[in-house]
Amino acid sequence: MTKLDLHKFEKIMEIRNMKHSDIDEIIAMQADCFPGMVPWKREQLESHLEIFPEGQFCAEYDGKVIGSCSSLIINFDEYDDRHSWDDVTDNGYITNHDQNGYNLYGIEVMVHPDFRRMKIGQRLYEARKEMAAQMNLKSIIIGGRIPNYHKHAEELSPKEYVREVELHKIYDPVLSFQLLNGFTLMRINPNYLPDDKASNKYATLMEWNNVDYHPKSKRHYKTSEPVRICVVQYMMRQIGSFDDFASQVEYFTDVASDANADFAVFPELFTTQLMSFLEERSPSLAIRKLTEFTESYIELFTTLAVRYNINIIGGSHVVKEDDENIYNIAYLFRRDGTIEKQYKVHITPNEQKWWGISAGDRVKVFDTDCGRIAIQICYDIEFPELARIATEMGAKIIFTPFCTEDRQGYLRVRYCAQARAVENQIYTVISGTVGNLPQTENMDIQYAQSGIFAPSDFEFARDGIVGETNPNLEMVLIGDVDLEILRRQRQSGTVRQLKDRRHDIYKIQYNRK
Repeated sequence: MTKLDLHKFEKIMEIRNMKHSDIDEIIAMQADCFPGMVPWKREQLESHLEIFPEGQFCAEYDGKVIGSCSSLIINFDEYDDRHSWDDVTDNGYITNHDQNGYNLYGIEVMVHPDFRRMKIGQRLYEARKEMAAQMNLKSIIIGGRIPNYHKHAEELSPKEYVREVELHKIYDPVLSFQLLNGFTLMRINPNYLPDDKASNKYATLMEWNNVDYHPKSKRHYKTSEPVRICVVQYMMRQIGSFDDFASQVEYFTDVASDANADFAVFPELFTTQLMSFLEERSPSLAIRKLTEFTESYIELFTTLAVRYNINIIGGSHVVKEDDENIYNIAYLFRRDGTIEKQYKVHITPNEQKWWGISAGDRVKVFDTDCGRIAIQICYDIEFPELARIATEMGAKIIFTPFCTEDRQGYLRVRYCAQARAVENQIYTVISGTVGNLPQTENMDIQYAQSGIFAPSDFEFARDGIVGETNPNLEMVLIGDVDLEILRRQRQSGTVRQLKDRRHDIYKIQYNRK
């Protein structure tokens, strides 16, 4: 098997500003999203891009526009509470946009029906919130449709219907979504969109308040940069097919996404669970059969990362390359659909003896939407030079998927991960396998207690432990780390290992390949 070209698996998800070349796709998409309603005119969208281009966003997936949203800035106090969509948008042309206004007004969000349940709307809302914070706007206001109201109009008034949705007794695809995204109800407006028959022309006036708003200044002060991590302590058990494996993985990804985690982290070699149904007793032959699942594994995790809007450290998997050599590789599946990989650099005696694993020869760091990270697989975290090289390359978090069979092996990984956090003033994360595979040679028993570790200083968690799982139980650990605290601590902590290194008497030399 030749070396895999990862680019053929990538399906890029990007939230970006709208361009003139997108207009035809957006108009066609609107007809699919809102059948029976009058779609945009080309000149209206051209006016949006001419007047307020930074307020118009679209979602592009694998080269196709699958979602969009439009907005303008106004002083909301200048408008009647009972305004209509035409009033606030100047009949859809936004010529009333006020660059010095206080409120961002959202006038349209749509997601192509074929790509719903992929958190596209949430990503578009987050883009609006980020822009509102950057521009120091007081709030975001939207006039939201209530498209399921026509099903209940005979027995419920609009106010009663909205109340039932707020109490989760009725689901409304627009209002329920807006409530989940932090918007609160201001009032209900009649005759908001005359052609919105599903909502009986009603709309909910909703508001999201920018808690960082500074009334006397347009400067935005960033005092925190939180990153939420979900560590999966994965139970190795007998399964009957790849679909069984995929179901378990999707379950944990869903759990991490529901917790609004930025990263889901799986353990080293957890794909060896697939060997439990391969009916091959020879370890060396079984591991090579495992490599046949590489493309299925990559396709699975790429899809989950995009669908659940989460970056995934996909544990590690054994991959055959160069026709003969097999490698232990950890993959980063970004939520925008792109993929990276890190080869294991140090191979354990067991990996060499039973499977003939070949060693990688590069230390890599990866840019993500939550800062720069590195992945160091199990044994690699026990070599301090690798963590120091990654830190010097800008990594703020090192993820360590691991797989150990006894407490002694686990403690080597844990103690070294904690040492690397202190030495390099970084966060480290370890994720391990538990359970057993009785019929799978060299993977029959597991021992783990996963955790998230921080430098040991006053601003961080007590004992330098952000969180840890219970030993040998299948569970997840969810913890928050703050990259801004890390930055401050590096500058003015009780000790400053990075600043106080004696480059005059020692250094690490990285022989780049």
